[in-house]
Amino acid sequence: MSTASAPGKIILFGEHAVVYGQPALAVPVNQVQATANVSQGKRETGEIWITARDLRRRYKLSRAGANDPLALAVRLTLDFLQLPITNNSFTLSVTSTIPRASGLGSGAAVCTAIVRALAAHFNASISHAQVSAIVFETEKLLHGTPSGIDNTVIAYNQPVWFIKGQPPEPFSVAQPFHLLIADTGIASPTKITVGEVRAAWEKEPKKYNALFQEIGAVARTARDIITKVEADGSRLPALGAAMQLNHELLISLGVSSPELNALVEAARRAGALGAKLSGGGRGGNMLALVTPETSAQVEAALKQAGAVRVIHAAIDDRLPTAEPS
Repeated sequence: MSTASAPGKIILFGEHAVVYGQPALAVPVNQVQATANVSQGKRETGEIWITARDLRRRYKLSRAGANDPLALAVRLTLDFLQLPITNNSFTLSVTSTIPRASGLGSGAAVCTAIVRALAAHFNASISHAQVSAIVFETEKLLHGTPSGIDNTVIAYNQPVWFIKGQPPEPFSVAQPFHLLIADTGIASPTKITVGEVRAAWEKEPKKYNALFQEIGAVARTARDIITKVEADGSRLPALGAAMQLNHELLISLGVSSPELNALVEAARRAGALGAKLSGGGRGGNMLALVTPETSAQVEAALKQAGAVRVIHAAIDDRLPTAEPS
């Protein structure tokens, strides 16, 4: 059996605007993982089976629909490896601890794990860039017009500065900081919010382009804060202020929700230095910037305000993961 895993991800700054050419910062969240296992089947059957345990589904690849991202990941990987689908027999099993439709990149993580597990099963070398490119094709099924940020940060498994159409740029975290990731429990497929923002932009391009540019400016400011050491203690409050501004701009885009706003407000009242939604919005997750002194009280406040789960994430530098040899 060959096994591979991939982390979740959060967007720190720049969601939605990144689709329109503005920068975004994203980091992997290794506290949650998607895992894929590939086991050899009986060669005489000539069948490929997919088992998605969390979805309680088991089906043949040959019977998968055209809009099945797991099946597409298998087909694209076999095509990349120049292996036939027919006369190939194996069972692919996938599981995930990443909440679905919540802004944590569950779809991209599952497909990344699939690509890497298949490459391992066939003893093939595949680079981060090649994995990312394959998974991006599955993201089109999931999100319609994806920015490419999910597949990039998950495939590379390191903090990334991302501008659509440009090579991803790993960025340095000068001093670690701590986030709480709180889940509203409301599934919100990114494809829907991305499509609605696009429809609004087409009706009022001037208004929305201005909002996208403001969000991009916040992302640039945040990058400067994160990558520079501040000796006077101003760094975390400045980062928190940038988070608050980014959240207000996302409200203006129409992608927040009463539940997300309630969690943001609860975090702020409990002592968080800043808070914002993360991902597509309308549900899913939000982020709260905390210190060791405020972490417990902010977590309690988030749960009291309706968060169904809270994940602790330490954001620091990850050494670039080695390319497969």
